[in-house]
Amino acid sequence: MCNVQGIGLDLCQVSRMQALLDAERSLRRMFTETEEAYIRSRGAAAAQSMAGIFAAKEAICKALGTGIAFPLTDIEITHTTQGQPLAVLGGKAAAYGGTFMLSITHEGDIAAAMAVWMG
Repeated sequence: MCNVQGIGLDLCQVSRMQALLDAERSLRRMFTETEEAYIRSRGAAAAQSMAGIFAAKEAICKALGTGIAFPLTDIEITHTTQGQPLAVLGGKAAAYGGTFMLSITHEGDIAAAMAVWMG
């Protein structure tokens, strides 16, 4: 049986991410190559996907209770073939261990993500 170690919730404006889409340097600081490829594959929904992934990373940091204590690229958000988001922790973030249950949603100019850290 797993214990809930923490929960996190975050919101991100889609329009804010749209402004960053063309700034590759900004993308590389926040997103892994795999995430960037996924975002760019989303076509017209790229900024929406980018905002959802960013919100998920922030929600994970909140669930861990660390704030942003390591590079955001130490967290990689992937998706199952059905679209369910998954988190993979690497680098300094990997030291926290456990798994995450994630949910990402979008409405208008807002993306929201919730993370539940399971021990």
